[in-house]
Amino acid sequence: MIFGRNRNVRHEQITLPEELMDERDKIAAGLVASGESTDGPYDVKDRDTTEGYIDLGAVRVRAIKSMELRLDLEDKTKEVVAVTVKLGSSSLQVQAFAAPRRTGVWDELREDLSTTLGKTPGATVVEREGRFGTEVLGRMPAQMPDGSPGWTTLRFLGVDGPRWFVRGLIRGEAARSPEDSESLEQVFADLVIVRGDAPMAPRDLLPLHPPKNVKPVRRRRPGREAASGDAAQAPGQSASNRREGAPEQTARPAPELPERGPEITEIR
Repeated sequence: MIFGRNRNVRHEQITLPEELMDERDKIAAGLVASGESTDGPYDVKDRDTTEGYIDLGAVRVRAIKSMELRLDLEDKTKEVVAVTVKLGSSSLQVQAFAAPRRTGVWDELREDLSTTLGKTPGATVVEREGRFGTEVLGRMPAQMPDGSPGWTTLRFLGVDGPRWFVRGLIRGEAARSPEDSESLEQVFADLVIVRGDAPMAPRDLLPLHPPKNVKPVRRRRPGREAASGDAAQAPGQSASNRREGAPEQTARPAPELPERGPEITEIR
């Protein structure tokens, strides 16, 4: 049998149902922005938060055992600008921002972040692929509790959603060890973001508020964190002699990171 070209055949475009699409199909169909994760965090329209979640306004956090929840305040206005979840010796700071409807902002923010971190003398900044896509890993000079020079590792995650963007900052053991990061990664994946309908400029912080019906535990605020410039190499101290593992409160290399707030809620 001879096969020829049939010029009378019509070519039709078939659209897959959303439940059958993979991530590339959803990006091509405009259902998610390029760089947006389908593993979570989630938009409030896609996740039921009636049980097991703590409502903090634009961010809802799934409560898990032994989790400490801290509200981070802007130093001058005292407004809540970030949420920090602490598990053991590691922490995850979360901030949510407004974003354009069709395009994400993580690619641009990631470049700005890498540039800012890289300005710290002695810092090492790399991009790598992780569970949520491309992330930024910074190894920053820091001061140890005994005053000696050391290193602290900062791991930045970013996910673009529908008209929002959420950034996570992991510190402590979870930033250095993949084995220790699974629990905090899951906290980040389970986040639910509430964008709201109010018009906002891209990169504006989405509003946060303290949780309702949760009793806060007030603790004395720790001393001010050392700025990244204060963590520079000490005279006569070589970079190779620095110790790894400075605690999270010893370095603030990113200028937009908020001050830590006094309110801590522990989930038992």
